[in-house]
Amino acid sequence: MTPLQKAEQAVLGAVLLDPGQLAHLDWLAPEHFDRPTHQALYAALRKLRSGGHDALVTEGAVPLSWVTDAVDEAGRHVRGMTAVYAHTLISACPRPEHAPVYARMVLEGAIHRTIAQHAVRLHQAARADARQGQVDGALHRTDVLAGVLHDLAQRWGTEPRPVPADEPPPTDRDGPIRASVMEDERFLLTVLADRPKAMNAVVGWLRPGDFADPGHGELYRCLGALHHRGEPVDRLTLLWEAQRRGLLADGTLTTDNLVAICDDVGAGDAAWLGEQVLRSSITRTAAASADGVRSLAENEALSPGQLINHALHALGPLDEVRARWRTATGRSPAPPTHRTPASSGPPAERMHAALARSTPTPVPLPGGRTGPAPAPAGARSPARGHH
Repeated sequence: MTPLQKAEQAVLGAVLLDPGQLAHLDWLAPEHFDRPTHQALYAALRKLRSGGHDALVTEGAVPLSWVTDAVDEAGRHVRGMTAVYAHTLISACPRPEHAPVYARMVLEGAIHRTIAQHAVRLHQAARADARQGQVDGALHRTDVLAGVLHDLAQRWGTEPRPVPADEPPPTDRDGPIRASVMEDERFLLTVLADRPKAMNAVVGWLRPGDFADPGHGELYRCLGALHHRGEPVDRLTLLWEAQRRGLLADGTLTTDNLVAICDDVGAGDAAWLGEQVLRSSITRTAAASADGVRSLAENEALSPGQLINHALHALGPLDEVRARWRTATGRSPAPPTHRTPASSGPPAERMHAALARSTPTPVPLPGGRTGPAPAPAGARSPARGHH
């Protein structure tokens, strides 16, 4: 059993032992639990509390009906919930008064799990768009992931800001490339070599890194350099520029490939072909960003704050290429990707409770001695049992 599963059991066991602990867990939702049975039981306990169950007002030992009613209510929504398992949860709780800390562990696991799930969906949308020659699905999923990251940051109580990871997560930007993508890149380079003035249509938003083939990207860089210096473009000037950049020596370009592109007829619209290249770049970048975010989410050593900020940084390259896509297509800027926190969100003091430590703060006593902190008003004794 993993530490996260033990934490889920401990939270539920604490609430079964001491219903008053629910007052400190309003920021924890049923969907934050991983196991469906735990989700159903926690939802049942919250429902009993909102319905004014007798266990919340009865002094002394917690009535056994608190457990049996919770099991019955959870059993209406999920199979496998029994009174025996409920008592197993009770025995799994080290100390009921530490429920907020156990719940913080559950929330931390939920944050990792949620980010990983949305990263997988972004990757799937990017691959689907790549096959269909589209970008809308990937861009939509990017907005959803960014919104989730901002929402989780607000729930955890941290400031969302992109921060690079000490060790960048592995990505797969150079995955399988469709033949049509390579053809579009070659057609574009042929047009730019045959009609150098066509460079004006793409130079403002297309970058060498947008090309799937590294050799095509470097040839585009050579064309851009000649265009920037105002020099003529032909087979010889391109060959010379490539040689000066060492592209022939390291094998990035070959003389035969370069000559073949220059000797071909440049038929096509440079802006349209450039958009095709940029569209492919968006889907590849989205897939790579999704891979990076998923790798981060699977790193259990990262705290939620670190994970959220590293994930936002991993989306940075996609934001950059997306901005150039808007320039190329003349689309208006996208709306903000984060959501404004709702006024009904968890109160600040309850969010701080999620970050509380399990060790009580010592209270100064006369004479310089220290003692345990007093129990919160209304809190039930951890020794309180069921009858």
